[in-house]
Amino acid sequence: MTDPGMHKGDEFVGKVALVTGAARNIGRAIALSLAAGGAKVAVVTRSNIEQARGVVAEIKAMGCDAETFLADMAEPAQINAMADAVIKRFGRLDLLVLNAALREHVHFDQISYEDWRRVLSTNLDSVFVATKACLPALKSAGDGRIITFAGVTALLGLKDRAHVAASKHGIVGLTKALAQDLAAFGIRVNCISPGQIDTSRAAGRGLRDRSKDIPLGRQGTSFEIAGMVRSLCGPAGAYIT
Repeated sequence: MTDPGMHKGDEFVGKVALVTGAARNIGRAIALSLAAGGAKVAVVTRSNIEQARGVVAEIKAMGCDAETFLADMAEPAQINAMADAVIKRFGRLDLLVLNAALREHVHFDQISYEDWRRVLSTNLDSVFVATKACLPALKSAGDGRIITFAGVTALLGLKDRAHVAASKHGIVGLTKALAQDLAAFGIRVNCISPGQIDTSRAAGRGLRDRSKDIPLGRQGTSFEIAGMVRSLCGPAGAYIT
């Protein structure tokens, strides 16, 4: 069976997508899914260079253009430089998918202010900085899309993740405000809250599989989330913001 979101299409032919945290897991699936729709893709990573290059190779094997870009999403100067490099390389930007995030597990009384600021900078501040940096190109595109990511922590809170919950809740509010501010430019802004997804990150951290608490009785897959992104970025999402 073909992974969700990986059917061949042409809805993004001539368009350019920038995907952060795109070297693995959900980010990788999103990059591949948008490429399957014909998009050229900027695959952004902080440090997983070889994995990011692997994603670029997969996209090129599909007949689409792609390139790896490096940026620490906690550093505004790096975000701005990355955005400039992507637009210079591809000549435009249509789809901005802000997936990169830190999801640390630390009990509240052990969270230092430095930890707090690092998570807030990476998860929340980066959405502000990246959107500002890419906004002129998205306006020029005339039909831009911005996708952000919250999570269960933003809606319910979660033990040992106070800083993550605060950052993700902020993303929800910022996304709603951006949808209002940018609609006049034809830019649709949406936030996805994936729920429990089966990724190498979760496995590596030893998180408890809460499948029994999920109505469908299983975790989601990265490509199921990628299918949502593709739908929101494509013609089916034209009236969703």
